[in-house]
Amino acid sequence: MPLQRRLPKRGFTNANRVEYQVVNLFQLQRLEETEITPETLASHGLIGYAKKPVKVLGSGELTRGVTVSAHAFSKSAREKIGAAGGTVQEIG
Repeated sequence: MPLQRRLPKRGFTNANRVEYQVVNLFQLQRLEETEITPETLASHGLIGYAKKPVKVLGSGELTRGVTVSAHAFSKSAREKIGAAGGTVQEIG
């Protein structure tokens, strides 16, 4: 049997990949704060660590204006937060 068939196949793991902690809008709706940061999300148990990057996704509805600070936002999350009268702040 040829050598390339005897060796196991290996995949590629990107060392520079950024893994986000995901939070949806319906989870933010349950919080009573008007300013939401990764620290407040970690204190409420929605994410594991406040130091890791957070991404807000647009699943669900937001009925009140809040200021959300996160590392990344989906396009629908930006639109829904803006439509509810809130603001989006991206953390560098």
